[in-house]
Amino acid sequence: MSRVGKYPVVVPAGVELSINNNTVVAKGKLGELSFTYDDSYVAAKFEDGKVTVSPLAETIRSRTLWGTTRARINDMILGVSEGFSKNMELVGVGYKARLDGKNLVLSLGFSHDVVFNTPEGIKITCESPTQIKIFGADKQKVGQVAAEIRKYRKPEPYKGKGVKYANETVRRKEGKKK
Repeated sequence: MSRVGKYPVVVPAGVELSINNNTVVAKGKLGELSFTYDDSYVAAKFEDGKVTVSPLAETIRSRTLWGTTRARINDMILGVSEGFSKNMELVGVGYKARLDGKNLVLSLGFSHDVVFNTPEGIKITCESPTQIKIFGADKQKVGQVAAEIRKYRKPEPYKGKGVKYANETVRRKEGKKK
């Protein structure tokens, strides 16, 4: 039994949800998201303000897609109603971030500034020069943008310098001894 898939997804007020064939479309105050699931393994039903997902067979594939489909639908509903955010920190002398229109400009110790183009559906804000907040309706896209920004300068283990998630702890190593 799937521990995630057996629970129904409650659709809050202000979110319109429709299921046509094998496509789920959610519309809310933060936008519109759609997801196509594999209808040969799972089935989704929307009734009484709840979405229920059920497997069509007792195979391993259908049981794994059961929980995955339910989680994806839940993330869509949360995304269009509340949204998702990731907070990032820049650690290091001279490391800073600023917004130039829709572009994020990062000073990360290179000979040039790194310019990151903000994709559609994502909002980036800089609360301070060393803090970045990424916000959007699509959970996967928010995480991908955060990973791409972190990739420019990953935190190193000796001094902890780099771009890191706000809740990330960097395991520090001891330096060279004499």
